[in-house]
Amino acid sequence: MAISGPNGAGKTNILEAVSLLSPGRGLRRAGNSELARRPESLGWKVKAEVLGLAGSLHDIETRAEGDSGREVRIDGKAATQTSLGRVLRVLWLVPAMDRLWIEGAEGRRRFLDRLTLSFAPDHADVSLAYDKAMRERNRLLKDGVTDAHWYGALEAQMADAGGLVAANRRAAVVRLMAAQEGAETAFPRADLTLTGPEGEPEPEDFGLALAQGRRRDMAAGRTLIGPHRADMRAVFAAKGLAADQCSTGEQKALLISLILADARALAADLGQAPVLLFDEVAAHLDPARRAALYDELVALGAQAIMTGTEAGLFDMLGDRAQSFALVEDGGESRITEYTSLTLPNAD
Repeated sequence: MAISGPNGAGKTNILEAVSLLSPGRGLRRAGNSELARRPESLGWKVKAEVLGLAGSLHDIETRAEGDSGREVRIDGKAATQTSLGRVLRVLWLVPAMDRLWIEGAEGRRRFLDRLTLSFAPDHADVSLAYDKAMRERNRLLKDGVTDAHWYGALEAQMADAGGLVAANRRAAVVRLMAAQEGAETAFPRADLTLTGPEGEPEPEDFGLALAQGRRRDMAAGRTLIGPHRADMRAVFAAKGLAADQCSTGEQKALLISLILADARALAADLGQAPVLLFDEVAAHLDPARRAALYDELVALGAQAIMTGTEAGLFDMLGDRAQSFALVEDGGESRITEYTSLTLPNAD
């Protein structure tokens, strides 16, 4: 599906709504109150009928009012956000991620965790458990608490949950690397490695490392080791060049390559590729790579939604996609043109 229109027409809002059918805060990482229409602030709701991983239809509804927690219902029954990942897998690429390889490690961790979540829906739960225990430990550190028993209980929780977080990430990297091997793609292979802070290897005994690092952590007022400080590095394999040294176009191509590798892996593992959301992706690709991206998405059979400011960016798709043209009209988004998808062997 291709959606074109001027800036402010609401294209990204559509992608964001779809992204909220997966666990987490969506592609903008916006809080619940930020998602509500302003100035009314009446809350928000997204409803969709989706074809799930098992081939069955599901009705999904997710909503929130004000600063209240987000609610999820699947087939009319209350559910957790983690449950969304067992019904549908969703990945996205947005312009804010273009600087992923040259900025701080936090963005790369978030990108990796989204890829990891597509393989292991429970990754969100163990990540939350780790973060909760770490916040409690950090509070003790800031308060200058020295009682080893308090630390011991929290560090045990962090070691258990953190071990699962790290294992899930490593498994995802292995799967992504395997999905790139021998793939027929116009996008460069990315060799990935995981490291601790400042490139240090992860400690073999995380619980022991936490205990031994209490004095240092107390001086800093926070936990200085662990999966919350991990980083993911990429190398443009064909050139042997680190991603942060590549051109802007090559950095974008590496990101797309990893998204496509994830989609291939999931299609092989589950029989269904994830839903892919690409915001303004075509404008930053040369014509050859743009055509290659469209061809690969069609070959994957993935449901992809792409946006762009000009309809001409999607001409190479021809009749292989639905297309919509949006305009902003008095604060409302309105469809001005629509082209249906031509299906093979359709009556």
